[in-house]
Amino acid sequence: MAEHQTHRYVVLADELTQLIRKGTYPVGSRVPSVRQMSRQHGVSISTVLEAYTLLEDRGLIAARPQSGYYVRPQTGEQLPEPDVSSPGRDPSQVSLHELVMMLLRDSTNPDLVQLGAALPNPEFLPVRRLNRIITGLTRQANMDTHQYLLPPGLETLRTLVARRLVNAGCSLSPNDILITSGGIEGIDLCLHAVCRPGDIVATESPMYFGTLQALEVHGLRVLEIPTHPREGIDLEALAFALEQYPVKAVLVISNFNNPLGSCIPDERKKELVGMLARKQIPLIENDVSGELYFGDKRPLVCKAFDKKGLVMLVSSFSKDIDPGLRIGWVAAGRFRSEVEWLKFTISAASPTLPQMAVAGFLEGGGYEHHLRRIRREYARNIEVLSNAVMRYFPSGTRLTRPSGGFVLWVQLPETVDSLELYKLALKGGITLAPGYVFSAAQHFPNFIRLNAAEYSYSTERAVERLGEMVFELNKS
Repeated sequence: MAEHQTHRYVVLADELTQLIRKGTYPVGSRVPSVRQMSRQHGVSISTVLEAYTLLEDRGLIAARPQSGYYVRPQTGEQLPEPDVSSPGRDPSQVSLHELVMMLLRDSTNPDLVQLGAALPNPEFLPVRRLNRIITGLTRQANMDTHQYLLPPGLETLRTLVARRLVNAGCSLSPNDILITSGGIEGIDLCLHAVCRPGDIVATESPMYFGTLQALEVHGLRVLEIPTHPREGIDLEALAFALEQYPVKAVLVISNFNNPLGSCIPDERKKELVGMLARKQIPLIENDVSGELYFGDKRPLVCKAFDKKGLVMLVSSFSKDIDPGLRIGWVAAGRFRSEVEWLKFTISAASPTLPQMAVAGFLEGGGYEHHLRRIRREYARNIEVLSNAVMRYFPSGTRLTRPSGGFVLWVQLPETVDSLELYKLALKGGITLAPGYVFSAAQHFPNFIRLNAAEYSYSTERAVERLGEMVFELNKS
C-alpha cells in the first residue's frame, strides 16, 4: 500500500506538472485545492499533500496562507529590476515629517488593507510564548523587576546578543552591547554621539524614512549616495562624495535595506569599513533585518571587519520577535561610553520587563526554530507578492528581488505619481508607502514600497486593484 501511494503521488505530481507546462494553469493561477484533487483522483488527502510538496520542491507551486497553492513564475519570468539610483549630488535638508505622519496614521486603520507600513506579520510573532514568559516573570517578580536597569541594560540579554553576533562575524563581549528602546533609538543615540546640527551624513538612496526622520530631528544634511537594488551602496560613488564634502558619518542598512531589500556583499562591506577607517569617519550600521535572510547562511555585518571601533552596529528584535516590546541594542565601538551616557541622560533606561521577556525567549531555545519558520514564510510572501505585481501592473513596471526581509520596492511607469496613487489607493481601502518618503530630496516620485509580511486573498485583490489604479494613472 505504501509503495502504491508513493507511486501515486509522483504520478499525480507529474500530471499536474504537464498541465502547468502546457499553460492550463498559468503563472499566478490557483491549482485545485487539496480536497478537490482528492475527490477528483480518488486518492487520500495525504497523497495529494505529498504530490504538492513534490511540486513545491520542483519550484512549480507555492502555498499561500489561508488561500491555497499557486503556480510560481519560472526562470526568466521576472520583471526587470530598477536601475542603480541616481540622487542629486548636493546634500539636502530633510523635511518629510508631515507626509510620514500621514502614512503612519493610516497604518493603524483596521479598515485598510495594510501594504504601507513595514510591520511584521502578527501571526508569525511568538506571542503565546512571550505571554507565558511575561506571566511567569510577573508571578515570580522580585524588586529587581520593578527597578531601573541602568545602561548598558540587562546583562543576561547583552550576553545572548553577543552570542548571536558570532554568526554575523563579530567577537564582542556583553560589555560592548547597550540595550535601547528599539532600533530607532539606537540610530538616534549614534547620530547624537558623532554629529552636530548642520553636519553632513551620507546614506544609501533610497533610505528608510524613519532613519531620515532621525536625521531631520538632529538638523543634519543628507548626502544621498547611488545604491544598487541588490548590492547596496555604490562604493565608488561614496569615495567620490567623501572627497567632495566634509562627511561626518555614513549610515547604511547593510543587510536587506528598507525599502530595496539589497544586501551589501561581504567583501564590499570589508572595503567600505576600510575606506571609512582611513578617513576616520564613523559608520552607523543598521542590521534590523539581518536575521531574516532567505539563503543558507546569515550575511556578515560591517562590524565584523571593524578594527578601529568606528562601526556603530544597531539592531532590534522588532522585526522577528515583537515590535511592541521595543527592545533594540547598539554595539558602538569606541563611542560606547558616550552612547551609554546619552542613553541615560535622554531616557534613563529601557523598560525592565521587556528586556527580561526577550532574554527569556532567547534562553528558551526556540529562537532558531522560530527564525527558520518566518524566513520561509517571508520568502514565500515576497515571491507571491512579486508574482501579483507582475500579473496586475502595466508594462514598464520594475521590481526588486530581495534576498531577505519582507518589503518590495516597485518602480512604476514614469507618468505615475506615487502620491497620487497613494491618495487613490486610500479611497479604495488600501495603504502603500509612496517613494517620496524614502529620500530627503524626494527623488523617487514614481516608486512605491509594498509590505509583503502578510499575504491573503484580500491582499491579492488589493494588489489587483492597485494595478488597475496604476493603469488608470498611466493613461492620464
